Amino acid sequence: MTLLRPRRRRLGVVGMLAISAMVAATAGVPATAAPAGGAILRAGGATAVPGSYLVVLRDGAVGGPAGTSVGAVAQRADDLADRYGGTVGHRYGHALNGFEARLSEPAARRLAADPAVAFVEQNHTVQIMTTQLNAPWNLDRIDQRTTALSGTYSYTSTGLGSTAYIIDSGFRHTHVEFGWRAGGGYDAVDGALPADDCNGHGTHVAGIVGGKTYGVAKDVRLVPVRVINCFGSGTWAGIISGIDWVTADHDPGEPAAANLSLGGSFSSSLNTAVANSIADGVVYAVAAGNSNANACNYSPQSVREAIVVGAVQSNDVRASFSNWGDCVDIYAPGVNIVSSWHSGDTVTNLASGTSMAAPHVTGAAARVLQNNPTWTPAQVAAYLIAQATLVNNLRLLYMDPLT
Repeated sequence: MTLLRPRRRRLGVVGMLAISAMVAATAGVPATAAPAGGAILRAGGATAVPGSYLVVLRDGAVGGPAGTSVGAVAQRADDLADRYGGTVGHRYGHALNGFEARLSEPAARRLAADPAVAFVEQNHTVQIMTTQLNAPWNLDRIDQRTTALSGTYSYTSTGLGSTAYIIDSGFRHTHVEFGWRAGGGYDAVDGALPADDCNGHGTHVAGIVGGKTYGVAKDVRLVPVRVINCFGSGTWAGIISGIDWVTADHDPGEPAAANLSLGGSFSSSLNTAVANSIADGVVYAVAAGNSNANACNYSPQSVREAIVVGAVQSNDVRASFSNWGDCVDIYAPGVNIVSSWHSGDTVTNLASGTSMAAPHVTGAAARVLQNNPTWTPAQVAAYLIAQATLVNNLRLLYMDPLT
């Protein structure tokens, strides 16, 4: 996708409807007659996916919080879909106790009132956010305090031993920028592996995170998580599926960061999934968005535990398109950024947007984790924010070459 003032970070699940704030249900929810209709959060609108709903289950209905009862979530999803005349799309359980239900709106309203269900939210489409422009400078900027560029990018850490999940359109894993460090991954769009890129956005983002020439962390392991299609769009359901996969793939104690250069309107389900994945130990850098608006009105930009990244241009002024507000933690270069591209193994491209700013922070997090592998996401975030250079009332990402 991206003045701020320091804010207190909250631990645990977030979102307008936090799971912890919901009335607990007992593990054994009895089968009863179909309830009267309940509410569907964020129903309708231009980006709504007809007949697709995100169903978040009460922890008590599946025997525990997200990540503890994956099998029970799958069984409950099948039972509820069958009961209300629908089918199951994506199944979650690692980052979110829930699933995507495909059924009619009246059936979805009845499902929303089921005692096993915390809430039902309409699925919506989202878009990646990029603007094409020209001329590289970004890596030079983040290793120094002053605006005048030195013509070099100096570093001692490279992200070695850390993993970066690129939750995006996939990336071209054979690109020379990635070498042996790219592989594996997940594809929520069509299930194909490797999760290659037919759009370009994800390859560009991955190159900024960890490309050998254009990357911040030149030895980080890169994992593609494809949730965006060839045309640059996806859905909340697919993005949550990718986040759920990341949370399952992440080993306890493994130093890892994830990049989310995408977003859309506010979603309680998406925010909950991101917050739970952060609680699992994954640092999330989120692009603030390109609407020149308050980032707190969007998801996943409104996740307080994430590091939300706005964009600056080469004169250290906020880019005109970048979102702003209390939810933005830090700013990074986001105008005229050169990086790898999907159309060939040596091809590069120029792009602008907060989508290009966020991966600078993802790469920076990977570098920090190399030397501090036991740090929590909150510790990494606090360090990067504290180290930032204050210019024009903006906190600009700064990575000391000795870090």
